[in-house]
Amino acid sequence: MTTDELPAERRQPAQQRRQQRAVLGSVIGLILLGTCGLILLGMATSRVGLLAVLIGAGTALVPVGFVVGAFLWIDRWEPEPTKLLLAAFLWGACGATISALLINDTARTVGDMLLGQGGGDLLSSVVSAPLVEETAKALFPLALLWRRRQEFDGVVDGIVYAGITAAGFAFTENIFYFGQAFAQDGFGNATGGVIAVFILRGVLSPFAHPLFTVMTGIGVGLAAGSTRAGVRFFAPLLGFLLAVGLHVLWNGAATLGGGLDFLNIYFLIMVPIFAATVWLVVWQRRREQRIVVAELPFMADSGWIAPSEVALLASMAGRRWWLGRVRQRAGEEAARAVAGYQTAVTELAFLRYRMANGTCGGDSERRHDELLTTLHRARAAAVNAPGALGLAGARTAKRRPRRAGSTG
Repeated sequence: MTTDELPAERRQPAQQRRQQRAVLGSVIGLILLGTCGLILLGMATSRVGLLAVLIGAGTALVPVGFVVGAFLWIDRWEPEPTKLLLAAFLWGACGATISALLINDTARTVGDMLLGQGGGDLLSSVVSAPLVEETAKALFPLALLWRRRQEFDGVVDGIVYAGITAAGFAFTENIFYFGQAFAQDGFGNATGGVIAVFILRGVLSPFAHPLFTVMTGIGVGLAAGSTRAGVRFFAPLLGFLLAVGLHVLWNGAATLGGGLDFLNIYFLIMVPIFAATVWLVVWQRRREQRIVVAELPFMADSGWIAPSEVALLASMAGRRWWLGRVRQRAGEEAARAVAGYQTAVTELAFLRYRMANGTCGGDSERRHDELLTTLHRARAAAVNAPGALGLAGARTAKRRPRRAGSTG
């Protein structure tokens, strides 16, 4: 018997137990990640000093803010839960980083023992780092696919979760690199010190780690949107192998090749792959828009949304106009209510699409009921905000073409 088949008096305790387990898991996870963060802080301070760590952290905030902002922009159609995005970043910044650091240091020591002085750096950079770091970063989107598959609506969500995780990893790694550069050469100039490292890591390659891990995210997104067992197994595996391969190529060019070899890899391979990924994101966002547009008429016919709101909900431009006008006329609280309503509409549209294609996993009916309830509550909150929903009708009426013979 599933949870949906339980009597109402038994279903409530089951839901409460799920919520209690979720809260307990979140608390334990935060404690573990916080401990990892403190260990990393201690290790960095012991290596380069507290001042260098502070300089490194301040400098690392610049590229990570830009990178995270880019992924949040990608995620505008159906924003992922803030707590999951924060968990992804913290896992990348703390959990994945400390795991990779410990294993890479061990590989460096073993390499020096087996290959002689300098062999450890080669082994760690070209073999250990790509494999271990991509594995550690991939754990978060893979865990979400396993435990919270309903959070994946397709490739875009895989890209966002993988990218945010990798951004957290790159943030902590940049603190180490910038701090070490400051400890050795101070702020320096374009050829050394913090400035030189910032140009390389913060200007030329802020998306390096996210680009590698996004390959895994694409595979996870394809798996979440498919009913074929082969795709669900091989798509994440192939994405992970591509991520490792790109990472090996990048580190190998920086370690083994000269400056010219690195620039060739950068411009001839990495830049085209980055451009192709951007094209994929744009294409997938348009696909998401088509999914929402296709579901809106049914929602209007069912009375879940007003017919006058269909045109505004069908595009980001319409949604932005709606939110801007509500914020201007009714205030920030009303705008938040409309934003929540818009998100609820999108989530329900995606779920209905996945249900029609058989890719939403178990408990789909329960999830549908939950989202429909959320939609009704969001609409009620927007209705209670003066003028929040009335603007939609005014916008639609303004845009409606006149009928032949009309003088109005």
